[in-house]
Amino acid sequence: MARMTAARAAVEILKREGVTSAFGVPGAAINPFYAALRASGGINHTLARHVEGASHMAEGFTRTRPGNIGVCVGTSGPAGTDMITGLYSALGDSIPILCITGQAPTAVIHKEDFQAVDIASIAGPVTKMAVTVLEAAQVPGVFQQAFHLMRSGRPGPVLIDLPVDVQQTEIEFDPDTYEPLPVHRPAATRAQIEKAIRMLNASERPLIVAGGGVITADATELLVEFAELTGSPVVPTLMGWGAIPDDHELNAGMVGLQTSHRYGNATFLESDFVLGIGNRWANRHTGRVDVYTKGRTFVHVDVEPTQIGRIFAPDYGIASDAKAALRLFVAVARELKAAGTLPDRSAWAAAAQEKKATLQRRTHFDDIPIKPQRVYEEMNKAFGPETRYVTTIGLSQIAGAQMLHVYRPRHWINCGQAGPLGWTIPAALGVAKADPEAQVVALSGDYDFQFTIEELAVGAQHKIPYVHVLVNNSYLGLIRQAQRAFDIDFQVNLEFENINSPELGVYGVDHVKVAEGLGCKAIRVTDPAELGAAFEQAKKLAAEFQVPVVVEAILERVTNIAMSVTNDIGNVVEFEELATEPGHAPTSIRTLKV
Repeated sequence: MARMTAARAAVEILKREGVTSAFGVPGAAINPFYAALRASGGINHTLARHVEGASHMAEGFTRTRPGNIGVCVGTSGPAGTDMITGLYSALGDSIPILCITGQAPTAVIHKEDFQAVDIASIAGPVTKMAVTVLEAAQVPGVFQQAFHLMRSGRPGPVLIDLPVDVQQTEIEFDPDTYEPLPVHRPAATRAQIEKAIRMLNASERPLIVAGGGVITADATELLVEFAELTGSPVVPTLMGWGAIPDDHELNAGMVGLQTSHRYGNATFLESDFVLGIGNRWANRHTGRVDVYTKGRTFVHVDVEPTQIGRIFAPDYGIASDAKAALRLFVAVARELKAAGTLPDRSAWAAAAQEKKATLQRRTHFDDIPIKPQRVYEEMNKAFGPETRYVTTIGLSQIAGAQMLHVYRPRHWINCGQAGPLGWTIPAALGVAKADPEAQVVALSGDYDFQFTIEELAVGAQHKIPYVHVLVNNSYLGLIRQAQRAFDIDFQVNLEFENINSPELGVYGVDHVKVAEGLGCKAIRVTDPAELGAAFEQAKKLAAEFQVPVVVEAILERVTNIAMSVTNDIGNVVEFEELATEPGHAPTSIRTLKV
């Protein structure tokens, strides 16, 4: 048998589980693991500037390609607590990442040793497993179980805490005979799928709601085939955006209180049957459950049995991996189509596309300062269907989801459930690291951008190019809009006169100087007519210098983006002018019909 340190065994297992990249920050309590990482080779490590940033890089890496598992590494104490937000974000969105932390020696963990904290207890509620390994011989089994758990059922994160003496202890371990544990995912039965299809066929106006689980299961082609076989329009959720191309004749648009389309909500409210696959009925998608469910029959398919009925009781629930279910949905639908027993849904699908051509928001404005809608219009022109968009939360994300276009799975990489500010920069670096050939475009408001702005230096140091679109109104825009209900505008304005950059007026932070100081390139745009040229220049600079390139658009200070103020998807307030002629929305999926 081969003898090696437990740390070396952990690294060997990572490689045999398919890990190729890790993100982290070394420290005294994790240095034995880093020594093993260097000695073993085969895993590329990216040094973050903040350990929370490393956790979001791991998230971005995982979300980019099927089968990826991002790994983040940190020392004891605050390194682990810094990664809690990343673990929470990953758990909420069913993203498998592995967090490895160092720990004080086993003999002094409970003696208030320097940077000793019970990180396993802290991380427990936001992981599928969090464990401090006290016996070196258990390290291989714990890592094997970690990958099994991360991939099985509803995917999610794991934290493994390694005391420094455990890492250094020699154990017997044979990496050449190591095998990953089989992955377990529940699978629908033929009888369940046949019942669900009978319910669908009995309806007149069915919809399929495609959640992030469809993308996680790598089942988007099956989803599209099933929709085409049955003629059922598809509503992608925010996490499922890209499961069906935006320009597909059966894409009905998104539904919800904020990240929704006018036509998507209108079509949904006319439906009488909804088949949800791999979705969790998130509150910003459903809004008031009584409005969302009234007059509709629901079938819910989800890999996690306890997810079914959590928000509301469906008429029928199926615990199944999305891909396993869709294989059967497609097989049964093919048989019914061959037998000529599938209803004709062409009129219903055409009605959804008619709404898509008439219920549009205006994006073309020539105002200075720039209106944000124009930024997304120009992004649609500059960045093609191969673009991987990365964003987290705020008016920038909401408006982006209303106005940008996504055509492929994993090309809208968004932190959905947690929505932490500061997620976008490190996540975009993780995405670009996972797919170096891709056009990666991040989208942030000014506050999200400032939360982890130091991570731009990671892109400069490690030559990770991408384009970051920064929409700057020097405001906490989403919170300011929410404060309208309280008749306040309190502690949300970020403006000040920067004594070093008086040309900015009251826009405060000079993001161009900061980005350049961190080794990146940056362009500031104040005229909407210059946005297109700026985006083209940014792409060239990123390719030439292999660093992140920031395009900062100086926006009007106050814009209210369309959303419901009553928690009702039937009552979304349109604060801006709507499109009334084709020139008002020149990059819309369907040319405006007037």
